[in-house]
Amino acid sequence: MSYRNFPPQQGLYDPRFEHDACGVGFVCDIKGRSSQEIVRQGLEALRRLSHRGATGADPKTGDGAGVLIQVPHEFLARVCAENKIKLPGKGEYGTGIVFLPTDNDERMFCKNVFSTVIKKQGLALLGWRKVPVDNRDIGRTARKTQPVIEQVFIGSGKALQDKDGLGLERKLYIVRKLIENAVERSGLLQKSFFYITNLSSRTVSYKGLLMPSQVENFFVDLKEKDVASAICLVHSRYSTNTFPTWDLAQPFRFLAHNGEINTLRGNINWMAAREGILKSNLFGKDLKNILPVIVPGGSDSAALDNMFELLCLSGRSMAHAMMMLIPPAWGQDKFMVEKLKNFYRYHACLMEPWDGPAAVVFTDGTSVGAVLDRNGLRPARYIITKGGFVVMASEVGVLDINPADIKSSGRLEPGKIFLGCFS
Repeated sequence: MSYRNFPPQQGLYDPRFEHDACGVGFVCDIKGRSSQEIVRQGLEALRRLSHRGATGADPKTGDGAGVLIQVPHEFLARVCAENKIKLPGKGEYGTGIVFLPTDNDERMFCKNVFSTVIKKQGLALLGWRKVPVDNRDIGRTARKTQPVIEQVFIGSGKALQDKDGLGLERKLYIVRKLIENAVERSGLLQKSFFYITNLSSRTVSYKGLLMPSQVENFFVDLKEKDVASAICLVHSRYSTNTFPTWDLAQPFRFLAHNGEINTLRGNINWMAAREGILKSNLFGKDLKNILPVIVPGGSDSAALDNMFELLCLSGRSMAHAMMMLIPPAWGQDKFMVEKLKNFYRYHACLMEPWDGPAAVVFTDGTSVGAVLDRNGLRPARYIITKGGFVVMASEVGVLDINPADIKSSGRLEPGKIFLGCFS
């Protein structure tokens, strides 16, 4: 439970002294080999991070937990065929799990917005699939607020010309923002809420108002043998600055975060002030459709994900974007080469650091990494095996690994990035 939603109290208590204790991590095959084993290992790591989550008065309703994996094309092609949805080839369509209103009229309104926006953007709505869930073991509070969960499939319609392979990703980003804004501005949702966990041709997010041990049983898909991925990002939430809800569970579209962004209000205000002068050759006239960049009412982690998403889709690598958002303590570093200092000097003119104790894991579906804040105030440890398996987590012990199989291990240092690339 988050105490920041309560009015200020007199006495020694001050909500500013609260800190996150979330559990974050990822497992991956460094050679890019997709398998169900990676997903299974990710779920096991998530279960072992349960102590880093929290519950309220309802002991079976957690603060939120989830996983982010690569799109399991073989699995989706099979289940879509069963639902009479014809999918194109791998990477030629976008998909995402959507939290829809429980009210029939509100749900149909949201789906109609999807249809309208997708068509106007030159894409094709391939169909909807009801995501199978088993809510028998989740808490009363989580079940009471549980949305209708469905998965949408969007075809590219026509070839999207781009040099970096992100043409479809950018178009899906624009589609999502247009849909979110249209639903928000309509003011028609009264009985429940609406949220798009992700729209991507590369990744899919399974998350909710769950405890880490409940994720695998709730999302029946995750038990299927052909749900394979080379990456599994995990998060066990301990909420401190927002009340636990289905949509604020992590991972988000690109990252999962443990920490506190102490400069959050300034970061949000500066971004809002800059929206009027944003320019991008990649987005062109569509740039206006993604505003506001940072969605109001989100957590500090959600806001950071909003910014990271924009920077990555506007042409920067993930490492570049993260070095802008969470830079090391470079100003007085006598050992840092001048060329790298100039990089940070230049970007300091464009972006204020999102500062505070933070450990962040991130992926775009082709690369995966982690970063630690400049003071190193959050734990982040990693193991690389001789077989090319990597695990990074808030602590050691999230997986049982034979010491003889370990190639290297260590702790992520303050201000440093741990990054693996494969495609």
